[in-house]
Amino acid sequence: MSSNKHVVPEAREALDKFKMEAASEVGVNLKQGYNGDLSTKEAGSVGGQMVKNMVKKYEESMK
Repeated sequence: MSSNKHVVPEAREALDKFKMEAASEVGVNLKQGYNGDLSTKEAGSVGGQMVKNMVKKYEESMK
């Protein structure tokens, strides 16, 4: 069982959607639920893409 607790539980759906979009952008096939079969490289590329997108949105908001 996961011990991760979300500060804003209502954000879970939006975060999951964001993760799926990032995975699609880098060509990683994520499925709903458990994705423990991903390689470290695939998981890292998804996380990296998420950060890249967050930075881009932040920079755009600062203009």
